[in-house]
Amino acid sequence: MSNEIRVRYAPSPTGHLHIGNARTALFNYLFARSKGGKFIIRIEDTDKKRNIEGGEESQLHYLKWLGIDWDESIDQEGEYGPYRQSERNHIYETYYKELLEKGHAYKCYCTEEELEAEREAQSAKGDTPAYSGKCRHLTAEERAALEAEGRKPSIRFLVPKGKVLKFNDMVKGEVSFESDGFGDYVIVKKDGTPTYNFAVAVDDHLMKISHVLRGDDHISNTPKQQMIYEALGWEIPKFGHMTLIVNESRKKLSKRDETIIQFIEQYEELGYLPEALFNFIALLGWSPAGEEEIFSKEEFIDIFDENRLSKSPALFDKQKLEWMNNQYMKKLDQDRLVSISAPHLVKAGKISENWQQENEEWVRSLIALFQEKMSFGAEIVELSELFFTEEMTVDEEAKEILAEEQVPEVLSAFLQVIETLAEFKAEEIKAAMKAVQKSTGHKGKKLFMPIRSATTGQTHGPDLPQAIELLGKEKVKSRLMSIIG
Repeated sequence: MSNEIRVRYAPSPTGHLHIGNARTALFNYLFARSKGGKFIIRIEDTDKKRNIEGGEESQLHYLKWLGIDWDESIDQEGEYGPYRQSERNHIYETYYKELLEKGHAYKCYCTEEELEAEREAQSAKGDTPAYSGKCRHLTAEERAALEAEGRKPSIRFLVPKGKVLKFNDMVKGEVSFESDGFGDYVIVKKDGTPTYNFAVAVDDHLMKISHVLRGDDHISNTPKQQMIYEALGWEIPKFGHMTLIVNESRKKLSKRDETIIQFIEQYEELGYLPEALFNFIALLGWSPAGEEEIFSKEEFIDIFDENRLSKSPALFDKQKLEWMNNQYMKKLDQDRLVSISAPHLVKAGKISENWQQENEEWVRSLIALFQEKMSFGAEIVELSELFFTEEMTVDEEAKEILAEEQVPEVLSAFLQVIETLAEFKAEEIKAAMKAVQKSTGHKGKKLFMPIRSATTGQTHGPDLPQAIELLGKEKVKSRLMSIIG
């Protein structure tokens, strides 16, 4: 194996890009880019029953959306293709035949019913179910007789007995497994399809993968792949297993956990920013030196150090993700902010699809009003609700404010001043408030809180003069008069 760093992300096209798989891809990407190495994407599509239409395209699309690029794949040919496992069967055949010839594998004619009965018997005795090896020493005559019955064999790897399989994990340090804990495992199914552990070992070797960085749930696969490498006389890559991602209850993140949005596609639909999501995912199980948490992709590449991969589970903190996305939203230029937010107002029926022709300036101003507060694009619908309702809802805090004794005087004076405004703009509205302060002697909260409560129904919100401008003169007058009575 050359000294070049070559890593891979190998998704199955069985669904959309999950946050856990995105993290695997991202850490491999950062590791390769930080070392000047190559990042390869290989599609593991041999399980045809689980593959979904468009799964492959979806995986690649959302990796690109996140800002991840690659050097070799189905759309970026290199010298180690094909990059779909389904197109590599002729390659696997060469190596399973070699394992058969060398005595490292054998044909197994057991039916599913026989194997199930064997597992049940072992479980009944309190043993860990594992293949007994009953086909391990069949003679040529016995194999021929079984084939004459119409039985098709699978191919099993002959696991050496009494062996300790060790590897130095990039994250966990030294890890060891005893070979006696494994039964002889299938490397080629009865239909000729290679199984995961066999195909992965062959592909990683032939594609010159130097480091295999993947999730903790794969750690028990490593010794099985290590056995394949050793049987074929190949150099074993360096393995690293990232810790699990857990929810706020410290339980493993499950795709059935509906308290957390788990697919990258959903984040795009909600109006999250890819660069913020990249930043957040990069800190799920890896930490930089120092206290800073906001980094660009280029900065991550510069500072990424595989030795700082965490040994503890990575907590998926929803509030932190919203906070982080908000940090990025605050810095957006207005065109991009509007492009992320306006479609949600359209979808909610708040503005028409032709808003750019009908009231573009008003929509852009409305979205800009909430830029500092918005955590993601879809949030604009809830934040701006008061601008789309004719009947204002007054919250409890606002009701308390409006019950104060100076309120009628303040609101009446404010209504009188805005009636005279030639232009209903934020600057003029701000001046009107100062005029009310001067004429009534009320200032600070005694002045602004009644005006905010009477015009918006709330005691907290965006810049008040701008909000009043966007509500419009007629709506503001109507609300003031309904409060004054």
